Amino acid sequence: MKIPKQQYTSEFKKLAVTRVKDGLTAGAAAKELGLVEQTLRNWVKAASAGTLNGVGAKMVTPEQMEFSRLRAENVRLKRENDILKKATAYFARDTL
Repeated sequence: MKIPKQQYTSEFKKLAVTRVKDGLTAGAAAKELGLVEQTLRNWVKAASAGTLNGVGAKMVTPEQMEFSRLRAENVRLKRENDILKKATAYFARDTL
């Protein structure tokens, strides 16, 4: 199953970049905001180049961002559930 690509508002990106520029490490800021560290590093690099929201970047509403986050969480939870089902079947077979 493919994880849907998450979309973030420009305000959220600017907030994340500001956290790093204020002295927080990229790893700590990414963990705090629930991001992948490399994504945050890319945003910091784009912000320093002045292309954080790039030409042609579409604006994302907070609702769209939340839907994207929920879709990704749903995929992750389905994977975890599948792993637990397989583990239960494996261990149930050993006890018989």
